[in-house]
Amino acid sequence: MSHARAYDYVLGGKDNFAVDREAARQVIALAPDLPALGKAQRRFLLRATQMCANAGIAQFLDVGAGIPTSPNVHETARAINSDARVVYVDSDPIVFVHNRALLATDDKMASIQADVRRPEQLFDDPQVQRLINFDEPMLLLFIGLFHLVTDQEDPAALIARFRDRMAPGSHICISQFCVDGSDPAAKAKLEEISVNSPAPMTFRPRAEIESFFDGFELLPPGVVDVQQWWPDETAAPTMLKVAAGIGRKR
Repeated sequence: MSHARAYDYVLGGKDNFAVDREAARQVIALAPDLPALGKAQRRFLLRATQMCANAGIAQFLDVGAGIPTSPNVHETARAINSDARVVYVDSDPIVFVHNRALLATDDKMASIQADVRRPEQLFDDPQVQRLINFDEPMLLLFIGLFHLVTDQEDPAALIARFRDRMAPGSHICISQFCVDGSDPAAKAKLEEISVNSPAPMTFRPRAEIESFFDGFELLPPGVVDVQQWWPDETAAPTMLKVAAGIGRKR
């Protein structure tokens, strides 16, 4: 089972296999609103991109990008700034191939295969060095990523290594599954089916997710249910919770 392909299925995509669909259906059986949660997380991604592009940020690093879903980061940013530069990063080779094919003819965008657990390898990638200037403000996106990083792999320390490379005025965007308010049965099923995947699922308390923003100024409304980051939408509460926040480096 691939988390990226299962998420693609939840969003209504077609780039998934039977094993991914079956895993997603098992969770949806207990949390029928999972597709609504996935779409809310996607709206959060697009709002963060729009907000930063409107503020003048012209470079975007999307780590854990997943299989392309339109509209994506580059489409959203380019609608505001046609010169926006975007690098999509994922450790899944299938995601890398999809994104590379999508971006093949655009020299201001790139797809690389790299792992958030090895930040220096990511920083040293030629495509990142070509497109991302860490001395200028950027938007760093970690959407639905850190629930795939275990406590032993220390997500807070990984985020700090990215933070230390980022210029003041840069923004960070994080969302991940949150234990606070999540339906216990649906949470247990999601954890169960991910046990044998390359990245077992880790739900975290909201307070711990807030700590990931150490060194950043949290923008209102703070770390909240992801639906609250799209106030124009009237979305009902979901059985599983994703906490989301945006921080600005001082």
